[in-house]
Amino acid sequence: MRAAVRPDLAAIRRRVEALSERRGQDPADAVGVERLSHLSGVEPGRIPQVVAGTAVEVPLEQRVHQRFLRLRATRRDKHGREWPLAAIADDFDAPGASLGPLNAGTGLPRMGHAAGVQRFFGVYAGFLLADSKSAVERALALSAAATAPDGRDDLAHLSYLTGMTPQAIRLTLDGEPPRLPLKEQVHQRFEHLRRTRVREDGQAHSLTAIARSFRASGQSLTRLAQGEGLPNLAAAAGIQRFYGVEGGFLLADDTEALATALALIEGELESAARERENPMLAVMRAHDLRRIVTRAGRLSPQGWKSLADHLDDLLAREGQLGSPGTKGGTPTEGAAAEGETP
Repeated sequence: MRAAVRPDLAAIRRRVEALSERRGQDPADAVGVERLSHLSGVEPGRIPQVVAGTAVEVPLEQRVHQRFLRLRATRRDKHGREWPLAAIADDFDAPGASLGPLNAGTGLPRMGHAAGVQRFFGVYAGFLLADSKSAVERALALSAAATAPDGRDDLAHLSYLTGMTPQAIRLTLDGEPPRLPLKEQVHQRFEHLRRTRVREDGQAHSLTAIARSFRASGQSLTRLAQGEGLPNLAAAAGIQRFYGVEGGFLLADDTEALATALALIEGELESAARERENPMLAVMRAHDLRRIVTRAGRLSPQGWKSLADHLDDLLAREGQLGSPGTKGGTPTEGAAAEGETP
């Protein structure tokens, strides 16, 4: 997701901690460094910097390599041993040697191999690809979300978020998700992005514009646009970053894509519910009152009284409070009501 539109991870973490406390859970268990690392694949030592927004992003090839090693180290077989490359690759009908470059950090896997690795270890479809902020953001969302409540399946909105057709969404919600070949799924999701995330003039972004964002040529995306091939992993990451969607958008199967969308909606509804319970939260977010209150905290008692009087005057001028010199439309102390003699 583009940095400019990403929410503040530190604020999300604080909200999840508060939500955990209300549910009687220890916030350290819900959003502790180790748990966030396990869910996101980001190294534990980087989590605080990522949350604070100070972490330098790791190059894609290095990131994918590190996350693969972390999967092998943290998701072991029943004997507590790392899964051999041959066993992982055999799950998606590939030779173990095909994962050698990924394991050694000397090259990126094919997109189908990346999907197979993530499916083998049972992690979300963007685990290997997502940049650190997206990965931690998703881990925090998973920490906040319980099971998705009923009645939140607006098909148009879910289709926009997932890239799935309304019919596929309905089937998935009914427990019968359609199974598309990976090439067809990626093609459909790419076309969905081009159709629903358009330029300001309403036209689809050109292949050249998309590819230029990750220093490639438009021709490199021609086969994908025609449904004739899969992009390489770097191109997939670039497409998802260009459109501001999460790192697994092209790869996630329907069930996972829908679960992610529902978790996102649940988080939005949780936030809206909190603002309904306390309307001041919405006001504070809209007007940055925290900064104002911080500055006002340095005022003297007389300064606070002057500030309160000034606010009354401003409210009155905007028709929100009687007339200047009154509170709630009644005369203030020392002020005469209209038509009265002092």
